[in-house]
Amino acid sequence: MDLLGRHFAEDILRLFRHVLTTSYFNGQFYEQTDGVAMGSPLSPVISDLCMEDFEERALDLALHKPHCWCHYLDDTFIIWPHGPNKLKDFLNHLNSIHQCIQFTMETLKLRSIDIYRRPDGSLAHRVYRKSTLTNLSLNAASHHHPSNKQAALYTLVHRAKALCDQDSLHVELVLLGYVFRKNDYNNRQIHRVLNHQPNISRPEDKLGSVAFLPYVGTIFNRISRALSQHNFKAVGLPPNKLSSFLQPAKDSLGLRTSGV
Repeated sequence: MDLLGRHFAEDILRLFRHVLTTSYFNGQFYEQTDGVAMGSPLSPVISDLCMEDFEERALDLALHKPHCWCHYLDDTFIIWPHGPNKLKDFLNHLNSIHQCIQFTMETLKLRSIDIYRRPDGSLAHRVYRKSTLTNLSLNAASHHHPSNKQAALYTLVHRAKALCDQDSLHVELVLLGYVFRKNDYNNRQIHRVLNHQPNISRPEDKLGSVAFLPYVGTIFNRISRALSQHNFKAVGLPPNKLSSFLQPAKDSLGLRTSGV
């Protein structure tokens, strides 16, 4: 509330105080004694505001500062030029500012993270993959509309072009070609995806309405052609999974009250 008081007038602060200190859950009102309530639309904004203030104070008070400090959600990436001993002192400094905001530290490990060091000492970036990755994607023979399959492949290519630098992009695209073949796509499909150029659609090119239909082979194609003549775009919905036809395996305990 002290931090909000630096940015907002008193009448707005009263609203903030009411929302941040009272929580409504399962038909009851609760007093919020610490932090912010999970699920509240205001909580992420307040968290960002508090962490921004925390970082400014932490860096201003630090005896030795990182060369680079970037954070996203609960992850922070820094480049530290002062040696490992002073890095431990910096970590202790961060954890001494607020008892409820504590940091842990991991040092960069080559070939296991998307930020890596080139032989000349400079930093480069590429797509990160966990060691447990199976490289399985939407199979070419699966009963899905072709646009769904293309979208699954385009997403991986877009990620490669967005995250890789020029040194690692070629290797990533070669790997994606291998992944696509492993999922039974032919060379023509792979070439089209790898060399895809995004289309810039114009407002006049869009159809007026959208119809969501179950995708059933050639029947869907015939219906979509008929709908397009009446200014409708047909979108194919994937079929139900096997789990949707099966009963839950767990026995009902007959509980009458909420609980975890």
